[in-house]
Amino acid sequence: MNNEDVKKRTKETAKKLFDKGVKMDPPYLLWKEFDSKLANDFSLFITGNLYSRTVLTLQERQMVACAILAAARSANELKLHVNAALNVGCDPRKLAEVFFQCATYCGMPTVNIALEVYRDVLKERGEWPLNKG
Repeated sequence: MNNEDVKKRTKETAKKLFDKGVKMDPPYLLWKEFDSKLANDFSLFITGNLYSRTVLTLQERQMVACAILAAARSANELKLHVNAALNVGCDPRKLAEVFFQCATYCGMPTVNIALEVYRDVLKERGEWPLNKG
């Protein structure tokens, strides 16, 4: 695969993930402030190569990303990926379940942080409260 194909996939995948919903600066902008070449290389790898693979769907990748970020208590990055998960069609109830699953391995404080981030994203998107189910 040539570099132009990877650039095209990067743009297409980034648009699906991050083009709507919560407005926040992607980490790419921070990386770029320090090293624009390296930021570009990271972006091409993460979004153009990893996230565009088809072994897992974008929904599955986002659910995994959200679980890992919740476990790491990475609230800012979690906000970005919760929004992306919703953008690519992740079921909101399943996403909440992912956060509750963290209790077993990471404890309730981790669940609480993740749910707060999730609720804030849903509010910003105008999708709060979730339907009770």
